[in-house]
Amino acid sequence: MKVLLIAQVGLLRLARDRTNVFFVLLAPFLLILVLGQLFGGQDGLRLGVVAAQGQLADRLVTALGSGARVTVARAADEAALRTAVERGEVHAGLVLPASYDASLAAGRTAAVRYLTRQTDLRSHDVGTWVRSVVRQESARVLGVSPTATVTVSTAGRAVFPEGLSAFAISAPPLLLLFTFLTSLTAALGLVETRALGVSRRVHASPTRVGTVITGEALCRVAIALAQGAIIMAGSALLFGVDWGDPLGAVATLLAFSLVGAGAAMLLGASFKTPGPPISLAMILGLGLSALGGGTVPLESFDPTLRTIAHLTPHAWGYDAFAQLVRHDAGLVDVLPQLGVLTGLALVLFALGTWRLRRALT
Repeated sequence: MKVLLIAQVGLLRLARDRTNVFFVLLAPFLLILVLGQLFGGQDGLRLGVVAAQGQLADRLVTALGSGARVTVARAADEAALRTAVERGEVHAGLVLPASYDASLAAGRTAAVRYLTRQTDLRSHDVGTWVRSVVRQESARVLGVSPTATVTVSTAGRAVFPEGLSAFAISAPPLLLLFTFLTSLTAALGLVETRALGVSRRVHASPTRVGTVITGEALCRVAIALAQGAIIMAGSALLFGVDWGDPLGAVATLLAFSLVGAGAAMLLGASFKTPGPPISLAMILGLGLSALGGGTVPLESFDPTLRTIAHLTPHAWGYDAFAQLVRHDAGLVDVLPQLGVLTGLALVLFALGTWRLRRALT
């Protein structure tokens, strides 16, 4: 019973601070909205095209550039187009075969190749437009159902599957960011409890030090879980984010929340005044998130930086949610990530418990 009361006091202290209403309830969804619009916006889309001279090919290129939705730029050859796609100079590329006009004039199928860089989120918007225009032009030429087809050329499994919402890409990293950051900033309550002598008075009563530590730990876990659950449920309701397998999603949230709670325990037990821990909370919360894929997708990192990124818990959480949200993975598929996060949580809780026991006794 005392454990629950100690945890309840910590939660009430957090809830009474009105600034937390913004950072816990509003800020995550504002950022999901902003990043979702940034990744999924329709303005400034660029398409590179390689096409031989021909009436039908020229008409298709003109149609692709109509409507002020996509800017079309011709490339000299396929090699130049691939280079432009790889460098991000265009969001995608379209290669029309030299026989395009002859094939359609003879009523045969014309295969058009669509080139994309897997980590370019906006290539999916270009692809939707290209498919629509190609089929419409084919139907106009033949006067029947469209026979022109688009074959998407990718290496291996697509990082961002076709039709994936931009909000589904931005929500998981922001869940990790705010869950960890809220946990660390809430560690300030643990510092204040000790600074005001509350912990000493509780320990002086018939309350074992283990009870105090368990109550504080439970409070930290509840804070992290609450923040993560709010973002997960809110993003599903407001933005239609599908978090994938429920068991896998809940297990990942729980494992990462334990990491955040363990880090908060260690941070809160290591300082006697609130200044240093709040500064460290901001530096670690934002810095580790940025390194672990919170602001730029991990898929855009080079191999060396990706290896370094996996020194953070955020990268492991990112990988788990990427599997669940993008590739219909289940609980079994994310067990390696869950194992790493659980192991890190145990280490942090062990260190935090040791530090807090020393501080109390």
